[in-house]
Amino acid sequence: MARRLLIAATMAMVGGTLAAGPASAGGWATVGLDSAPDGIRAGEAWDVRLTVLQHGRTPLVGIEPTLTISKVGGGATRTFAAAPTARPGVYRASVVFPSAGSWRYVVDDDFSARHSFGPARIAEPGAVPVAAAIPGAGDGDDGGGSVGLALAAALAAGLIAAGLVLMLRRRPAGGPTTTEG
Repeated sequence: MARRLLIAATMAMVGGTLAAGPASAGGWATVGLDSAPDGIRAGEAWDVRLTVLQHGRTPLVGIEPTLTISKVGGGATRTFAAAPTARPGVYRASVVFPSAGSWRYVVDDDFSARHSFGPARIAEPGAVPVAAAIPGAGDGDDGGGSVGLALAAALAAGLIAAGLVLMLRRRPAGGPTTTEG
């Protein structure tokens, strides 16, 4: 019985390690924004707060994140430094889009990755802004969420493997027998 448990536990650990290897390879962070720039006019400041969390949980302090904007289709690119606020892990940036149009924005968390957002539609300076994302555009953080999913999948795979080993071990060696009478 102890040997069966050892085999099942070993298979569970191997399955978990294989599926979660990239996720546990080092430090990573998530970045959340308190607003999106949709509806901002060219030349106006978009004051945004960035929340940077190590492993999606612990506020990261002592870093120097930046937010870079790039016009879709090429052209202007600008980078803005984010300064720490009174709240640990929260940084503030004041971003100005120089012209109207579609813009992408990327946060470099100064810890592990660059997080892509957008595109956003920036209005003409005198126009009434329309706060709508460009259809089909994915916005949000590109990292972090998939790590938790990978860890859950690894755990599930390990448990399934352990269950299969136990089921195979409990089956009688000779298979079912029948008696004729």
